[in-house]
Amino acid sequence: MNKKSLCVIFGGQSPEHDISRKSVTSILNNLNKEKYDINIIGITKKGAWYLYTGDIKNIEGGEWEQDKSNLKKAILSPDASDKAIIVFDGGKYEKIHIDVVFPVLHGEYGEDGTIQGLFELSNISYVGAGVLASANGMDKTFAKLVFADAKIPQADWVVVKKSDDYGEKVDEIEEKLGYPCFVKPACTGSSVGVGKAHNREELLSAIENAAKYGRKILVEENIDGREVECAVLGNEDPEAAEVGEILPTVEFYDFDAKYNDATTKTQAPADIPFETREQIRDYALRAFKAIDGMGLSRVDFFIKNSDGSVVINEINTLPGFTNISMYPKLWEAAGLGYGELLDKLIELAEKRTK
Repeated sequence: MNKKSLCVIFGGQSPEHDISRKSVTSILNNLNKEKYDINIIGITKKGAWYLYTGDIKNIEGGEWEQDKSNLKKAILSPDASDKAIIVFDGGKYEKIHIDVVFPVLHGEYGEDGTIQGLFELSNISYVGAGVLASANGMDKTFAKLVFADAKIPQADWVVVKKSDDYGEKVDEIEEKLGYPCFVKPACTGSSVGVGKAHNREELLSAIENAAKYGRKILVEENIDGREVECAVLGNEDPEAAEVGEILPTVEFYDFDAKYNDATTKTQAPADIPFETREQIRDYALRAFKAIDGMGLSRVDFFIKNSDGSVVINEINTLPGFTNISMYPKLWEAAGLGYGELLDKLIELAEKRTK
């Protein structure tokens, strides 16, 4: 059997760099080595690209960057006739031809359409959404507009820019949303920079903190409800998996609760009524199609405690793939194993190109 030449890219310059290392370790351990010749590119927090040929176990903790004997400078060629990684070794270089790129990158420069543009220039098949869908999914303020047009219920919101008068914006937020409210950087994931404000002082502090991660901040009304997630897989005719529920033991599901708090639990499938499950799956597919998604997405929702209605929270076009991440867990609950899921994503990448 002829193996496919696969380029797996991890790391990146976003605040979610460390999560990418966790995700890629899990993916590399589950890829079928009999099907794929796997070439690993690591991008440091400073943006340096390296072909890494060392032990996979050194990636998660970051030790791979000190493994100099297994590092060579490398880039993905933007020349569509190459379809290759260009690897530099002293004064020489070589080309490794690639069939499919699997980006395991979260956040800016990896999930926002930036690197997807390079894949398009390279004319190499790649896993996940295209340039526009990635950009729309990453920027929560634009995603809000897309979801509104698709008639998907969502929390009310106010957009704050770094250049705005925060005092005036707080007045607007207090009048429109009230307290408590959530403050998020517009273009981060994994709950990086997210805060919950119960009063004016906390709101100003949360806005200033969120502004460290970008020039736009999204402030949303508080939704008192259960947090649930749905996994979507496919291209033009996508499918929705099971619905899973997040059961945090803290006030809200922040970065620490997602990745460091052992008391946080997940349940897949969620213990919810059948009608609610089907509504969530329908909204997930509608959101995926609305942003022109491809390959995969995890779509997050709230189920309101007051009346059981469903409200969309956000869409993630390159969701986490760690050993505790919901996306692979939801497909496993639907009968698709981790390794089979990876095969399907690579197959979808090639089908889209063809």
